[in-house]
Amino acid sequence: MDKKVIKKREKEDYTHEAYLGIRKMFFHNEIIPGQKISYRDLSERLNMSPTPIIQALKRLEFQGFVRHEPNRGYYTEKISLEEITEIYDFRLLIELSLLPITIKNITSDGLKRLKQALDNHLSAVRDIYLKERLMKDMEFHLALAELSKSTLQIKTLKYLFDLLYLKYRGNILFVTPMERVDDEHNRLYEMISKKDADGASEILKQHISNVKKHAVISINRLLEEKRKSR
Repeated sequence: MDKKVIKKREKEDYTHEAYLGIRKMFFHNEIIPGQKISYRDLSERLNMSPTPIIQALKRLEFQGFVRHEPNRGYYTEKISLEEITEIYDFRLLIELSLLPITIKNITSDGLKRLKQALDNHLSAVRDIYLKERLMKDMEFHLALAELSKSTLQIKTLKYLFDLLYLKYRGNILFVTPMERVDDEHNRLYEMISKKDADGASEILKQHISNVKKHAVISINRLLEEKRKSR
């Protein structure tokens, strides 16, 4: 293999490794909204040279997680009430459109996959930051969407979950009472297993609307606290 091709692949591998490392920091609240990002600090923490770190930050900038200010450096984007409202509205639109397709075509294997995703969510560790529960909730909704095999909409939904779970912290998003979320997921699974598209759609609509409502309340409270502290 040509040496230039090898070097190019190595560069891409290092950039991807840096990208995954920074994403992990977002998810674990090691990088928070509105924070200035030092690529030198990231370089030390990830034990990598600055070049792949900067390339990874450019990728995150393209995805809307960070912004670059000339002569100042990189910053994480601030939380936005308008953005999170739009994310949940878009989620609802996509998930509701895919649900009838999933129900129409679901097989016994697909139903088993969905049940496993539901059980994983219900048994997830409920720590103070709700990281595992957050992931398992996402996996349940993505499993439901992926069973429709609608590739483009699934990719879009994954991007929306990235925005939600990397940019906004778990203890903001999961302020909806856990028992209520569990009940809605259980009832949604029951409707799907019965192939009741109307019943499932009503529960899914209610579920996402409830989560959105509590997230908006939480973010409004957070923004108000920040205004008062100035």
